[in-house]
Amino acid sequence: MDLAYTAEEEAFRDRLRTWLAEVLPKLPPKPAATDWPGRRAHDAAWQRMLYDAGYAGLHWPADAGGRGATPTQHLIFLEESEKAGAPYVGANFVGLLHAGPTIAAEGTPAQRARWLPPILRGDEIWCQGFSEPDAGSDLAALRTKAVRDGDAYVVSGSKIWTSHAEVADWCELLVRTDPEAPRHRGISWLAMPMDAPGVTVRPLRTLAGSTEFAELFLDEVRVPVGNRVGAEHDGWRVTMVTLSFERGTAFVGEVVACRRVLGELARTARANGRWDDAVLRRRLGRLNAEFAALWRLTQWNVGEAQRSGGVPGAGGSVFKLRYSHARQELYDAAAEVLGGQALDAAHPWVADRLSALAYTIAAGTSQIQRNIVAERILGLPKGR
Repeated sequence: MDLAYTAEEEAFRDRLRTWLAEVLPKLPPKPAATDWPGRRAHDAAWQRMLYDAGYAGLHWPADAGGRGATPTQHLIFLEESEKAGAPYVGANFVGLLHAGPTIAAEGTPAQRARWLPPILRGDEIWCQGFSEPDAGSDLAALRTKAVRDGDAYVVSGSKIWTSHAEVADWCELLVRTDPEAPRHRGISWLAMPMDAPGVTVRPLRTLAGSTEFAELFLDEVRVPVGNRVGAEHDGWRVTMVTLSFERGTAFVGEVVACRRVLGELARTARANGRWDDAVLRRRLGRLNAEFAALWRLTQWNVGEAQRSGGVPGAGGSVFKLRYSHARQELYDAAAEVLGGQALDAAHPWVADRLSALAYTIAAGTSQIQRNIVAERILGLPKGR
């Protein structure tokens, strides 16, 4: 990937900076972390502003409602948005970064027309119904069943860690449509309306006190067959497309945020006298190199996704594996810089440190990522 910016890309950066400077002061304050209806409204309003300005789905293909921007333009957008303090996708995370790209890559024209515009406008919020209580990281062991009944599937089962289920309109749902098939087959990917009869949501409170996850209970929920993305029983392949987005390109904005936090850590250490600690300086210097390398890997992954028609490759697992651990190391260093303040739950870095613990589990555990890297990239034999 050519890392030099063209005149056209610099002009894009200038226009974006000007727009951000004009609109960000007009945004209302962000709601409290526990106010999910308020956060949904706030995030949806920001998404609508992006849509009206032509920045929503910037890197999505034009025929999916996006601008078909280059990978470099997409990264410029993320860099400038983070530098300006613009809101992140928030409650729109699953729709914009998982379900939407999957439907763009695998959906029928009718499905793309139905679901992609509302996602881009912020009108509809999605949640992810993949993990199950008895399956853990072994996603192929899912038991939620879907029995075909005419033009609908009757779905029964339960999900856990269902992201943003409290405020979601739709769920990207994995179900078993053929219980006799081998475990990686007989799975289908459905778009389930969250207001359907038989859907029960029970929020889960995280270590950080938030409730962005929930348990999801499904009691004979009827989902139209037309809501299946991909062929029946081909859901595992479609799911790999979803997870490649989640691991490959969904975290790019957070790398920029971590680099910003690292700069703030260095300034805080200078201000509170901890900069005199040579061990701490070396630690921050190593983290600076780490995140610079992760940013280059991000650029490569985004470029690879562009070359492959928009779907990231297995290299996303390399990124996700290293990023999840680097993020924990970053906030461990933040605790060292803060000293006694690291016990103050009101400090944003303390909450971020707690949330960082989840990244070695979210989007596939580190053990799963190591297996993917070993088998699909290095070509090592599967373990017995």
